[in-house]
Formats: sequence, structure tokens, C-alpha cells
Amino acid sequence: MLDDRRSIVLQALVEEYIRTGQPVSSRAVLQHCSVDVSSATIRNDLAKLESYGFVTQPHTSAGRVPTPAGYRYYVDHCSPTKLRNATRERIESFFMGVHEELSKLLKQTSGLLSEVSHYPAVVIGPGFGDELIHGLHLVHLGGNTVLVVTVGASGRVSQELVRLRFAPTDRELDATEALLNAAFANTTLAEGAAAVGGITDDQAPDRVRRLARAVAGAAGNTESTTREMYVGGASQLASLWEDLAQVHTMLEILEQDSYVRSLLGADDEGTSVRLGAETDLADVDFAVVSTAFDAGSAGRGRVGVLGPMRMDYRRTIRIVEEVGDGLEDSLGA
Repeated sequence: MLDDRRSIVLQALVEEYIRTGQPVSSRAVLQHCSVDVSSATIRNDLAKLESYGFVTQPHTSAGRVPTPAGYRYYVDHCSPTKLRNATRERIESFFMGVHEELSKLLKQTSGLLSEVSHYPAVVIGPGFGDELIHGLHLVHLGGNTVLVVTVGASGRVSQELVRLRFAPTDRELDATEALLNAAFANTTLAEGAAAVGGITDDQAPDRVRRLARAVAGAAGNTESTTREMYVGGASQLASLWEDLAQVHTMLEILEQDSYVRSLLGADDEGTSVRLGAETDLADVDFAVVSTAFDAGSAGRGRVGVLGPMRMDYRRTIRIVEEVGDGLEDSLGA
């Protein structure tokens, strides 16, 4: 833990580097921090911060730049800034005027978040994991193949194919569907699957139990397959990273849905900031700011932005949280 003065010095250096993108001199730090000390004291503080690994000096006569550890300390100790009226009003007017189904709302929100943050934005919708199940229906497609249709309380529908080791009869399908709807009635997928797993020999014939367990397993896949993800503002990548190789890396990342979900911590709660190696991208100048939103009976989702480590964290955290709150309000959470 840094003492108060060195913490202020580090904050001034990080914010000046975020603003200019150039190594920051001790004179610039002195001009932008609220401490009444001499330039010699600032130079000594910067030397200490460098020994702690919070800043580094690219060249002998150059100023200093923050390291990933310096950014982490800054993020952990800074507070979100107040947004400009125009930005706050843009967010408020968007959610006051939008009346769309969930998928369209999530897609439009990714565009809004990118527009106001000036970074590529990602919105991950809720999956079926927390949603109560309204019903399951089985459609025999012939032979040993069955289509499982899962209907959530919000009206969302998911379809999964199940291939069995035997060809079920119509009577077995009807019996299985009745058994499943009893097990899954007003439960989550996990609760319903647990109930199916507890069905005993005296409650259903062997083939019906086997069919029910296969269907319950397939229905569990809907948690991942129903988590819609939308990316907005990918065209901004080239203006954020000067290194073309890093731009290509970010494009490749955005094409990997499962990886982007993990970067944003799709199942996390609250707001998080991940930097550099914390995202398993140790060699990439990269950071992600994200927060969760509650979609009521539909479950939970997540919104976030991706950018270089030289990101305006105080503003970005506030924007991400404001958009997440607006999305919650729109969904009636």
C-alpha cells in the first residue's frame, strides 16, 4: 500500500499518460497533482514507484509510463468520474425511448455503449440458467432422433437435438414429456435436471427414465446456446491501437464468442476491470471493463467495453455502470 502522497503522484502520472500517451515527466506530475512539495520530492517519489514496479522509464532521459501493476493500483483506488450532461442524457434518452424485444434491445445497447464510451462494446444476454422453465416439448424426428423444445417463462425458446440409443415409441415420448413437465414445472434447468436424476424405477419404466435423462442433459445445453452476444464498434479498433498486429489480435478475439464471454466474466457479479495478463493476454496491450445487469425473470447478463490499457477508466467504469443500470430498468428488473 502506498502512502497518500505517492498514491496521488501515481494517480496524476496515470491520468496524464492516459490523456497524452506520452511518457510523463516529474514536472508534468507536479503540475497535475494536488500536493505542495518540491520537484525533487516528486522525482524521489517517482523513483520509489519505479522500484515498486508501478512505473517504468522507456529511455534514460524520458519521463515515466505506468506498468500493468501501476494501472491495477490506480483502478483499485480510483473512483468513477461524473459524466458530462450530454453523455448522461444520451444514455437516459436511449432507454426511455427504446421498446424492443430482448434480442433487439441487447443489440442496440451494444451500439449505444460503443458510441458513448468510444471503445468496442460487448453485451451478453442472460441464458436460461436462472430463468424458470414454462415447459418442455418433444418432437420425434424419426428413428432415434428427438427435438427438445424448451420454453422459458419470458417466452424465449431453445431447441436441442437428442440422439438416443433406441427409437422411442409415441407412447414413450408422451410419457416422457409428461414426466419432464412435472419435473421442470416452475424450476430452473439445474433444479429440473436434478429432479429427473432422482426418478426411481417404480416411478417410470427404464426406457422412459433413460429418455428423460437424455432430454434433461440436452436441455442443460440451452444455458450456453441461449446466451446471445452482440459486439458494437469493432470499427474503432484501428484508432485505438497503433500496432497493426494488436488490431488483428483484437479482431481474432472478437470472433471467438466463448473467449469474449470469459473475458467479460459472463457469470460474474458486479463491476470488474481486467488488465493485460489478468485476461490471459500477457503480450497484448489490453483491458476490459464490465458489469452485470439483472434481466428479471430472464436471468442475468453482462455489458462491457474492450480497449488498450491506456483507457480512461474513471469515465469508462461510470458509463458501463450507467448503461447496465439503464438496461436493468428497461427490462423491469
